[in-house]
Amino acid sequence: MTSTDIRAVYLEELLRVAPDLDADSIGDDDHIQDDLELDSMDVLNLVAALHERLGVDIPEKDYPEIATPGRAVGYLSKAA
Repeated sequence: MTSTDIRAVYLEELLRVAPDLDADSIGDDDHIQDDLELDSMDVLNLVAALHERLGVDIPEKDYPEIATPGRAVGYLSKAA
């Protein structure tokens, strides 16, 4: 998968967890909790969705690595 593909998957799953978000307004540096206002359960749902979709295990200690779309693409590219 390319970085573009991984970003698209990340955003698709993010929007499934938080359907009120607008994909076009989400920047690479937007923090999912601080800027996009996801709560801890939303984050867990996102982690589960990414695991299901990409087959990547994301341990709790690595949650900061998926906290922004930009960081997530780098992390998921290495892990996938």
